[in-house]
Amino acid sequence: MRMYDVIEKKRDGKELTKEEISFFIEGYTKGEIPDYQASALCMAIYFRGMTEAETVTLTECMAKSGDTLDLSMFGELTADKHSTGGVGDKTTLIVAPVVASLGGVVTKMSGRGLGHTGGTVDKLEAIPGYRTSLSEEEFISQSKRIGIAVIGQTGNLTPADKKLYALRDVTATVNSIPLITSSIMSKKLAAGSKNIVLDVKYGSGAFMKTTEDAEILADNMVKIGRGCGRNVTAVLTDMNVPLGNNIGNALEVKESIQVLKGEQKDELYDVCVELSSEMVALFKKIPVDDAKKLVVEAIDSGAALNKMREWLGAQGGDVRCIDDTSYLPSAPLMYPVLSDKDGYLTETNAELIGTSAMILGAGRASKEDKIDPAAGIVLCKKPGDKVKKGEALCYLHTSDVSKIKDAEDVFRSAVKFGDEKPEKRPLIYKIIR
Repeated sequence: MRMYDVIEKKRDGKELTKEEISFFIEGYTKGEIPDYQASALCMAIYFRGMTEAETVTLTECMAKSGDTLDLSMFGELTADKHSTGGVGDKTTLIVAPVVASLGGVVTKMSGRGLGHTGGTVDKLEAIPGYRTSLSEEEFISQSKRIGIAVIGQTGNLTPADKKLYALRDVTATVNSIPLITSSIMSKKLAAGSKNIVLDVKYGSGAFMKTTEDAEILADNMVKIGRGCGRNVTAVLTDMNVPLGNNIGNALEVKESIQVLKGEQKDELYDVCVELSSEMVALFKKIPVDDAKKLVVEAIDSGAALNKMREWLGAQGGDVRCIDDTSYLPSAPLMYPVLSDKDGYLTETNAELIGTSAMILGAGRASKEDKIDPAAGIVLCKKPGDKVKKGEALCYLHTSDVSKIKDAEDVFRSAVKFGDEKPEKRPLIYKIIR
């Protein structure tokens, strides 16, 4: 078999066989197929697309290109979630202990943030002492003992995806539904969970900017996940506005604790209840409405908060931060951004607000950048709120005064005002089961 023939076949819009896709993934992972030929095939896929059968095969081959986690000892109880990325998205910190407190086994490998989006691993590392690296034996043992373990991605998980993603990033082939789907779902397959809920974001702060694009991606991921033998549900959620009030690692941990304590019941709470309910419905095989009652009770009773305490403690985290958030890192500078007009806040650009937080030190522009765990933004106003001139729109948290002006300028460019209260957008657009 020659790579030339595989490229030519896809260029002409024909369906690749399992053998041809396997040949490509195996050869490229081993370094036997050069970047220029892999680039050519990615571009052919970008223009010609892939059938459902092709995408299933591509996903399975990528998942098997490196280490895979065998979670069969947990039967049908394993549950995982994946977010396509956003601003203020701390749902894993809330959903994982909720689901584990209800009997699910949440074994999750999470990534770091880059650009305007935050990463779960960065948030967890803001908790003093928390270990984001565990051996496979420790990972399984902890999952058995308390039903939850969340770590950073292992070095040899889906190496084919790591190589292909880096290549797609520099060859203008990132935005391809089959390639995005196989990238996301191959990592989920390799991580081993039977039940997967996908939080597919759309809007200014998301990768998919429109509901139409997000729905196409979500529908494709659900089909491919099922084709690979997993139970999958996708929840399409709005990311035109940051999720919750806090953006930044320690700040988001603090807000997650507030939600689990029942002190904050807003759109962040609503999204987490929805995601948790879908996960519980999958592994318990019960109607979502019944699962939702269990989820609300888990939060109201304190069971989910206790599970968070157990989880963080098991991975070395300082659990004193749950009862007293002053044990989390805090910024020495808290600068208010004041409104320069009266009116209603009509719009916030989540991507620009995420960029403002990144400038303050909450994110990284390149993989080598160091994060300030205390940096970030606390929002005081959201779209629909009435604002008076001189009122604080937000507080910028940082340890570097020189970053404040640039961050403020970007934040101000992200907000718009009007004389009339805007219509409230639905937070959850659609659920694909």
